[in-house]
Amino acid sequence: MLGGSFFIALLRNTISAGLMMTFFLMLDRPKLSMKKTIWCYVVFGCCLIFGYSIWYLCYPAGFVKYASLSSLLVIGIFCGLMSSEKLYLSLYKMAVAFYMFSVCVFCGVDVARWWFHGNLWVDILVRIICMIPILIFTWKKLRKLFLSGVDFLIDEMDLFSAVTLLVSVMIGAVVAYWPNLQGFSVFNMVRAFVTLFMVGVIQYTILHLYIHLGQEHYYQREKELLELNEKLLHRQLELMKESEHEAARIRHDARHHISLIREYVKKGELDGLLVYLDQYGEDVENREVSNICGNRAVNSILSVYARNARNQNIRVEMDVKLGDGLSIRDIDWIAILANAFENAIHGCCSSGREEQEIDIFIAEKKNKVVIRFSNTSNGKVTFRQGLPVSEKGSGLGVPSIVKTVSRYSGETDFSIKEGNFVVRILLNKGWK
Repeated sequence: MLGGSFFIALLRNTISAGLMMTFFLMLDRPKLSMKKTIWCYVVFGCCLIFGYSIWYLCYPAGFVKYASLSSLLVIGIFCGLMSSEKLYLSLYKMAVAFYMFSVCVFCGVDVARWWFHGNLWVDILVRIICMIPILIFTWKKLRKLFLSGVDFLIDEMDLFSAVTLLVSVMIGAVVAYWPNLQGFSVFNMVRAFVTLFMVGVIQYTILHLYIHLGQEHYYQREKELLELNEKLLHRQLELMKESEHEAARIRHDARHHISLIREYVKKGELDGLLVYLDQYGEDVENREVSNICGNRAVNSILSVYARNARNQNIRVEMDVKLGDGLSIRDIDWIAILANAFENAIHGCCSSGREEQEIDIFIAEKKNKVVIRFSNTSNGKVTFRQGLPVSEKGSGLGVPSIVKTVSRYSGETDFSIKEGNFVVRILLNKGWK
């Protein structure tokens, strides 16, 4: 810090606070509307700048030592409360904002001291020159990259990772701003430069690492869904072949029916013909109706897996009240229903019971879709963080269901009730 009047301190604080808060806001998804958020940032920023300037006026020595590090805590708490993101993500963005602030301060102070004999206006000018490219680059390049990958960061980042990153930034800040090491020398300049450079490399590497991991896992899930879809299509082809055989059998039987009716007519046995037609009508009415509901995707998925379950002597009861026109993607129906139905079939087969049953209920209620699967189970299911864990591993079906449901801001519940394994799913019709 090169000193200066109250107004010089006010200008420096405006540059520093403006940089950190603007940088954070560019990479944030706030709780409030953008208009209200900007007003809150402006009011808080003005109070912060004025308060820190008063601190400088009253106790300049303490301000020089502790203002930089304390600003991280104060601005970090405010921005975290305004953000709708998880804690770890807010910590990460605040760490990057503080790093940008540190770069501007380091360049401004040391350039002014090294070449311009500590000129105050050179310090301020260099900070502005550093701040403008940082904000332009953030708005035009980094913002798009960050916001497009923010969901990947949320999926991949945990509290440990965020704390590790924050600790690395704090170590860099402590070394760069340590009160006893702020004397001007080539060694201190090189030390601060190397420290800030390494912290920047770590942050940039971690950002790309987590986004890359998130994208890889996302593509892996999409690949699993496509494989599941392909498997469903194969089973539908098998159903079509069975339907062709059934149609051929019906045509063959129809020829016999026509011949028999002709014989009744030739012989004039009208009473016998009426009895035969009544019997034939009852047989037609008692045949199974394959139309489960009005939604084509759901109807197709449930038909295929219901046929598969019945082939394994599993009784299937379905109460499905859905129509077309829902904003739920067909591939998401596959992820939810196919995985749930397949897990139900597996649960029945591994239950060891003679009587095996799957009950399915799906219905629309206002702006929600309610899904319930209940299947026979042996009751020996291990749960971890509320999710069932396969005996042979974590399994992919349940995570796929949970991830797909989260796309619609829905909820999932897995439980054992009265010896049956129950899956309850709630979806919002509007896709986010």
